[in-house]
Amino acid sequence: MTVSERLTQLGITLPEPPLPAAAYVPAVTVHDLVYTSGNDCRVNGQLLYKGKVGQDLTLEEGQAAARQTMINLLAVLHAHLGSLDKIERVVKLLAFVNSAPGFVEQPYVINGASQLLEDIFGEKGKHARSALAAPELPFDTPVEIEMIVQLKSNA
Repeated sequence: MTVSERLTQLGITLPEPPLPAAAYVPAVTVHDLVYTSGNDCRVNGQLLYKGKVGQDLTLEEGQAAARQTMINLLAVLHAHLGSLDKIERVVKLLAFVNSAPGFVEQPYVINGASQLLEDIFGEKGKHARSALAAPELPFDTPVEIEMIVQLKSNA
C-alpha cells in the first residue's frame, strides 16, 4: 500500500504546505536525509489551538495539535519530494511543547504526532524523539515539531 493510499484510508488529506514565517526554507535534503524546519498546528493559515498545554489546553488537545503539526510536516515533505513514497523511514523528531509551569507530560503530547507516523508508515514510522518543554513558542502555538527522514536509495 502506498503512503497516499494509507492517508486516504486514515481520512487524511494533506493541505498545501505552510509558507515559512521568516527567513528559512521548509526542508533541506543532504545526501539521503531530509531535514524539515519546525512546523505548528495551522489549519487554513490559523492555529488549531493556541496557548500552553496544561493551562489553556488539555493533554488531548495538545495531542491533537501535535497530530495536525505532523500532517503539516508531511505536506512539507510531499511538496519537497513529490511523493511520500520516497521516504525509507522516519529517523527523528524534535518536538517542543508550550508548557504551563509544572506540566511534565510533553512525551504524551507528542505521541499525537508519533502515533500518526506509525499508523502511516508502520515499523518505518517508529523514530528517535525528543519532547521538550518550552516556556513560550512562536505565535503562541502549543506545539512545534521538526523531523528528519531517510530517503529510499532509488529516490
